Amino acid sequence: MLKYKLKPTPIMQDPFQQKALKEIENLSKKITNLEFSVSKPDKKLYNYEIIVNSNKEQAKLLVYFGKKGIKKVIQANPESIIAKELNSIVFGQTLFESEKITEIKFSEYIGTDESGKGDYFGPLVVAAVYINKKTTLELEEAGVKDSKLISDNNIKIIEYKIKEIIGDNFEIVQINPEKYNKLYESFNNLNKIMGWAHSKTIENLLQRIGCPNVISDKFGNEKLIKDELKKKNIDVNLYQTPKAERYTAVAAASILARAKVVDWFNVKSREVGFNIPKGGGSLVNIAAKRVFNQFDDNYLMKMIKFHFKNSQSIFKK
Repeated sequence: MLKYKLKPTPIMQDPFQQKALKEIENLSKKITNLEFSVSKPDKKLYNYEIIVNSNKEQAKLLVYFGKKGIKKVIQANPESIIAKELNSIVFGQTLFESEKITEIKFSEYIGTDESGKGDYFGPLVVAAVYINKKTTLELEEAGVKDSKLISDNNIKIIEYKIKEIIGDNFEIVQINPEKYNKLYESFNNLNKIMGWAHSKTIENLLQRIGCPNVISDKFGNEKLIKDELKKKNIDVNLYQTPKAERYTAVAAASILARAKVVDWFNVKSREVGFNIPKGGGSLVNIAAKRVFNQFDDNYLMKMIKFHFKNSQSIFKK
């Protein structure tokens, strides 16, 4: 039996270290909510760090602690999309600073957005929503906003309100993992898959609605969507802009897409007997190994986006 109490290490008494840990945990949560793959905070001698993945791009976020306080550093190609997006989250800098964000005003338009691209498990879902002046006001009164600001519990409530207001003026393309993995083998690029899916929702909706104006969140080169639409001889006024969820139709599309992702996770969690985590961190690896052991690799392949780096540890020999 011990006759003395263990003293906490001096490091844990350092208020700057504690502040740095809290800061990187808060930033990690924000980044994960934006559907990036984020590693668990790793403590180094003078800092905490996380690794952030988006498609084939990777960045490190470091929070240093010292006598002068804490310092945040992003290590990534400054011209990469992931670096610009992290700068926006961490330092509040404008995304795509070389581009001026101009407000677009349409009396009617289609908004598109996606959900699930940063989750190792589950589908990639893209939605398109058509609105006019009347439905814009009704959606805003119903509390429609960027889905990342809405909890999973409330997302289904607002999804129902949106469908009540817009009727069938929406389209959804849900790419479940099995199809997603086949598409990735063909395209070998997430942005190309998203370009195809966004264009598909627009194409399907235009078959019922004559509206030439489209606003989409900026996930890559505008040509990705336009080129897919040109294959079908579809010509629209397409505007891709950072933080497009500030437009009501895009926010509504983000909610409808996210609701489908939530549905998938709820169904599959009941199917396997435990809660499947979102994102791409360490908890996801544990869940994937559990599914692998409980079922088999064929079953797991129908639940995951195989190209994620998580697969390297799950399927290693």
